[in-house]
Amino acid sequence: MKTINSLSGGKTSSYMAVHYPADYNVFALVTTIDKNCIYPDKKIRQIVSDKIGKEFIGTLEEDVIIQTILNLEQHLGTKIDWVCGKSFDEVIQRSEKIYLPNVTQRFCTTIMKLEPINKWWKENINEICEMRIGFRANEMNRAKKMIDRCDENGVMWQKFIESTNKNGRNKWKNHPMRIPKFPLIENSIFKDEIVNYWDKNTNVPFAYLNNCVGCFHRNEVLLKHMSVKEPTKFEWFAKQERHDGHNTRTFKNGMTYDKIKKSFQQIQLFDTDFNECDSGYCGL
Repeated sequence: MKTINSLSGGKTSSYMAVHYPADYNVFALVTTIDKNCIYPDKKIRQIVSDKIGKEFIGTLEEDVIIQTILNLEQHLGTKIDWVCGKSFDEVIQRSEKIYLPNVTQRFCTTIMKLEPINKWWKENINEICEMRIGFRANEMNRAKKMIDRCDENGVMWQKFIESTNKNGRNKWKNHPMRIPKFPLIENSIFKDEIVNYWDKNTNVPFAYLNNCVGCFHRNEVLLKHMSVKEPTKFEWFAKQERHDGHNTRTFKNGMTYDKIKKSFQQIQLFDTDFNECDSGYCGL
């Protein structure tokens, strides 16, 4: 059975890739076509374009994640497969209107993370595999959410388009795809051990937080912090909520990103002030 390490660009999944080698390491990149968020290094943009098979303009995660994956590949001494679906701009565009994801409709992760990985699996493996997920020993609740979606044999199934009928409708078929494994939970690896490892191996840089700068899973205090730390990328999220009056949805219920930008910022924040995303999806 083929093994796959699913990488998010954070310290935890990167630690997993180092200590639990797999047949494949896969990373899904979130992109934007907004040139206000352009990645500043033209040469690196071309490298990334070659890896994802289409033009890379920029990402809505912190820019350092690009260097994270490039350097991690060197640190591992083995290839990382980059996958990429539609840009965030394309995902939310519905005719003339903008349709935003939120906590109850998290289609952004499905389209930009899960679907590109699933497509890559279908094209390269197309048989049941073991997919390792970087959940730490204290994140058993996240693992349980995935295990609960497995069949009696511990396999997660995935629907794929098999054909299109004469009316243009897709015909879908369910395929047994992966058995999720959690090596960090199985081996009682906690955050302190992971942090200590990367403190000693500084050749791989990491973002302040991985996943999108304006991720709606984050609380308002952290989003305010990110609006100051990454103003251009955060403005992309605020702009989508405005969209010249063609949008009535917001990323967070009862709060616009413009209001978050104008809110009071705490004087000092620490990494431990915040919990990581508990959706159980973004690192898959």
